[in-house]
Amino acid sequence: QEKSSCLSAALFGEDCEISRDQLYELLKYAALGKCHNATQPSWCRIYHQSHLAGVVVIVLHEMSQLHFYKFYLQFKHLRKVFRHRFTLTPSANFLASLYGEGANLKPQNTAQGLTSASSECIPKSSDLQCDPIIRKYGEKKRGLTSYTLTVEELKKNDYPIKGSPKCKDYIYTECDQPRTDSSPLFGLDCEMCLTAKGNEVTHVCLVDARGQCLLNELVKPESMVVHYRTRFSGITEKMLLPVKTRLSDIQTRLKKLLPRDAVLVGHSLNADLQALEMIHPSVIDTSLLFARNEGRRFKLKFLAKAVLGKEIQCEQKLGHDPAEDARAALELAQFFIEQGPAKVAELNLEMLLTTEKLAEGSQKKAALQPQGCRVQKQLIEPPHLSKPCFLECLQVTGQKPLLLGRQELNSSGLCQRNLSASNKQILQKALEDVPLSTFSIIQFSLGPEKIASHLLAELCEKVGSKLTDMLTIYAGPFEESFCLKSVKKEFGSCGPIQSLRVVTETYQPYVCIRYEMLEAAQLAVESLNGAEVAGSCIKVQRPLTAAMLDCDVLIKELELDIENEGVIYVAGLKKSLTETDLQEEFSQLKDLETLFLPKDLQSGKHRNCCFLKFQKSQSAVDALEVINGWTMKGSKLRSRNALASGHLWRWIWQMNRGNGKKGGNILYKKMEQLSNLEQDLRKKVKKLDHHIKKLYRSLQNNTLCVVLFPGVN
Repeated sequence: QEKSSCLSAALFGEDCEISRDQLYELLKYAALGKCHNATQPSWCRIYHQSHLAGVVVIVLHEMSQLHFYKFYLQFKHLRKVFRHRFTLTPSANFLASLYGEGANLKPQNTAQGLTSASSECIPKSSDLQCDPIIRKYGEKKRGLTSYTLTVEELKKNDYPIKGSPKCKDYIYTECDQPRTDSSPLFGLDCEMCLTAKGNEVTHVCLVDARGQCLLNELVKPESMVVHYRTRFSGITEKMLLPVKTRLSDIQTRLKKLLPRDAVLVGHSLNADLQALEMIHPSVIDTSLLFARNEGRRFKLKFLAKAVLGKEIQCEQKLGHDPAEDARAALELAQFFIEQGPAKVAELNLEMLLTTEKLAEGSQKKAALQPQGCRVQKQLIEPPHLSKPCFLECLQVTGQKPLLLGRQELNSSGLCQRNLSASNKQILQKALEDVPLSTFSIIQFSLGPEKIASHLLAELCEKVGSKLTDMLTIYAGPFEESFCLKSVKKEFGSCGPIQSLRVVTETYQPYVCIRYEMLEAAQLAVESLNGAEVAGSCIKVQRPLTAAMLDCDVLIKELELDIENEGVIYVAGLKKSLTETDLQEEFSQLKDLETLFLPKDLQSGKHRNCCFLKFQKSQSAVDALEVINGWTMKGSKLRSRNALASGHLWRWIWQMNRGNGKKGGNILYKKMEQLSNLEQDLRKKVKKLDHHIKKLYRSLQNNTLCVVLFPGVN
């Protein structure tokens, strides 16, 4: 949460997961800014970073999303103040990599921010003269025009050239205005499949200087595909079946998108332009920019990690992502231009590459050796191979980070354990010390005793059970021969139904419906209770259990949640409507900012509902009046205020596809233990929320504040 809004998140709805690396991007840019080689995060933007008063990270040990949902009402301050919430994908060593444990946090002479090597790897100034980068460009900073390829270099590296017999039918981009050092940069990357004709483009991506995608399209090859090269291209036969875009369409769009003085950036861009059958006169090739001896070239994956601190082309992903590769190449060129050849040479990339290869060799060797041999024989491992933790990197830049709580910094700059301090003591120290530091990590804890895993599992089950009850409604009574189809249609107009069954244990039949979204269940209760459905005047209610006694309170608080401010839920949409259709239909609504059409996370199909986010809360209120009863393409719409933001309904979706309710099998003794645990946790969570409130209110304006629920991993 930013006091005096400086961060604008680009994620909404189901895109609510971020990785550890994405969180690093945010923290790195917020703490260091452009002057220390940090770049804007790829998933959100910080405006006026230089105006930030500081960054505060609050870590709530032993707490996860489960605790946030279970004790939602107790987190009164947290849910009313912190507007942006994201699920952090699990990472075993996340906290250790954030502030280390036993790490020496004294400043070192490292080369660069978060991806620095140890001081032993930095070449002396006398050695820099021999560096191929310095030999090629000199030491002084230059403008971008100094790094574009000359006509001779274009010819030598097999780039398509205007007037060349080989490029007779190639399309010229017509970007023929003279280039200046302020000409715009564009990142370009293509993925190719092998066809009867040769390499043909099947995926194209173009990004602007800010990393925003201008073009990201699949392309149908002209000739028959011989090999999809899925491992590298990420393309499969199934992906290309519905594609109608051809190479000529891409060529036309690229010509329209590129201004007359555009400079294209890519890694071995000659292959991309050859496959696109296009000629462009001004390019920066990062495989040549980061020069090596004897004509060798660094791989893009290595450069992204060594220079930018970014992991790309991960083995877990199916093939390369052209958008990711285009951004990486663009950022590498921007880094080179901004920092200059001398700074790049200081990174000593050859040494880093050698170190990386040694490490890989050691790992392979370790995997091949019998267990006994590993103990007897020490593996070759470079002494400074491990990546420095976040706080070490901050100290490198001359900052004095603050670490309070379970781990603290001693006078020698070492991170050490401190389990004796209470949350109250940590808060008091934080109130005194945080204003003196530009980057602070404050750790609070639920307590020294660890919660038994079986009780945690039961707690998780109880949360799942309550969410299931909130998604479930009972409707009836109906006549014996009622039409189930018309009931399903009527209740389906409130939102996607997960399951529907007829209850026969009662004197007259009832219907039990479980929805996929909280809004749908609430809409059914509000709009269909007392209505005539399938020839009967029915009552609509949720199941009555002990856990559901505070359901109305919870619904009201969810509605008032700051994350749902200005967001409404609309149901009753025809599934044939596309996002474009809906944009057109809703375009008349004032201050509409975002339209989000949920998908089934398994099938990927659109649901019969959507969420609309408005710039102003009053506009959302006005839209509700307009939409309720509105007929769209013959379908009557229903709407209400949003209740569950992206991360919550994703959690619900996971719960729904779990094993269902099992609560009845919990033994009495376990129930008693669980009840005591809940009571104890409720009090602790309430206190923690109060501590966060007190700390938050003490922060200066323009302080970026991040609260982490790290869980057990």
